[in-house]
Amino acid sequence: MTTYKDIHGTKVEVRDDDPANPVNGQVWYNSGTLKGHKVSTVGAWATAANMNTSRYSGAAAGATGTAALAFGGSIGPASTDTVNTETWNGSAWTEVANLNLARNQFGGFGTSTSALAIGGNKNPGAANETEIWNGSGWTEVGNLNSARRLMPGTGVNSTAGIVFGGLGPPTYAITELWNGSAWSEVGDLNSARYQIGGFGTSTAALAFGGDDTPDNTITESWNGSGWTEVNDLNTGVKDMAGAGYNSNTSGLKFGGANDSGTTGNTEEWNGTSWAEVNNLNTARNGVAGAGTKSSALVFGADPSAVTAEEWSQPFPSTVSFTVS
Repeated sequence: MTTYKDIHGTKVEVRDDDPANPVNGQVWYNSGTLKGHKVSTVGAWATAANMNTSRYSGAAAGATGTAALAFGGSIGPASTDTVNTETWNGSAWTEVANLNLARNQFGGFGTSTSALAIGGNKNPGAANETEIWNGSGWTEVGNLNSARRLMPGTGVNSTAGIVFGGLGPPTYAITELWNGSAWSEVGDLNSARYQIGGFGTSTAALAFGGDDTPDNTITESWNGSGWTEVNDLNTGVKDMAGAGYNSNTSGLKFGGANDSGTTGNTEEWNGTSWAEVNNLNTARNGVAGAGTKSSALVFGADPSAVTAEEWSQPFPSTVSFTVS
């Protein structure tokens, strides 16, 4: 019979603490309790440090869950719009230069050093203003052709991206392309809707869920010139966020609301279909998110929250065993 020592080369340790950097499959006794370390191939959410400013319906940019930018949104029951911008370095939030226009329910894309803030609700009415982030400050640039709010944006930096759908009124199917200096209208979504989730690039994006019918599950894929309907979400939802920097074949959808209320539901996209994975620790809508399928960040919540969660895949954990 193969023993633990045969596999690992040592006997099971007896110690009065947990090892600082255990490896997958390592087992030890801690004060009489048998413990082990495992690395799950399924990701999970963990609580991250709080933001400096509470918010909901803000926007985000970021290539990973450990380097992100949060900007704008609304604060508290009075729905006071904020210009606050914060950077996330994987362990803490830092306030940086403010937006020029306070707004909520708007689109954003890019990285923590090169991002775009687009449209939104500027109380009153929909906005068409666009601002560009260069890593230290915001500058107003070319306006959207159609003022709108409650729409996502996708792009890898501030020089190329798209926004799609949204609410003016009316409810839009319009897609606009950003070339670094101006917006131009390109192919429409097949289904007009707002409060959509999205991720990807200016030439390869995914749009999912939203509000045009109850519990919308529709998913569409963008190839740079047009949208094609693909496999639906498992759970219909609106007012959620997504993470899939630089790809429409790999990403996450998380949070939101539907006919059953606020949800922590998380789904993973593999390029063909959605699969339900581990939920957020706190159900929330009015969120913003950034990152990828393996490293993502979500923050804020309606009516106003400073809390954030970080997604990791694979997810390491220490477990205790019952000896019998």
